[in-house]
Amino acid sequence: MFARLSGDGNSASSIRSLSAIVLAFFCCGAAAAAQSQELRLQFDSSKTSIAFTLGDILHTVHGSFQLKQGDVKYNTATKSVSGNLIVDATSGQSGNRSRDRKMHKEIIESAQFPVISFRPDRVEGTVATMGASTLQVHGIFSIHGTDHELTMPVRVEVFPDHWTADTHFTIPYVKWGIKNPSTFVLRVSESVEIDVHATGASPSTGSPH
Repeated sequence: MFARLSGDGNSASSIRSLSAIVLAFFCCGAAAAAQSQELRLQFDSSKTSIAFTLGDILHTVHGSFQLKQGDVKYNTATKSVSGNLIVDATSGQSGNRSRDRKMHKEIIESAQFPVISFRPDRVEGTVATMGASTLQVHGIFSIHGTDHELTMPVRVEVFPDHWTADTHFTIPYVKWGIKNPSTFVLRVSESVEIDVHATGASPSTGSPH
């Protein structure tokens, strides 16, 4: 039988072809695994700013919130993203004590809903492992105990020793069921503008789990 196989040119050719296909398959798999990398961005809360702007007829109100923690993972091969950004709702302030008391007690009810969060789940665009990237990040924005879909433009820049990210987006808080603080005399916008500047240490990389 061995003699017949070794003497059969077609059989030998088929075996060589099959071996080549198997080898190519494993090589492609190895190359894909090598190219698949997870980029992890851990936020530095002390160097991250979250500012809000609320317009009214007489003047514009400016304020801020503090980030509690943030951690985002991005797969460079599949472009999948996961993680969570957690904001301390009780840290909100606008520089006016009476206005801030009303904001916390009657508007965002921070004692009952102490956390505002964003959970990214999809990215349009490619995150460069070094240099600047402009992205559209989709995810779930949770505020006042309710989840809402949100897409925000984000500019990420990765340096050898740190990274930065900037975004500007609008929250239609009244549409989302949060009380409008307007009075008979004071009329404010039904949406609030948010500006975030985030940073962190050099992003870590590794193989996806």
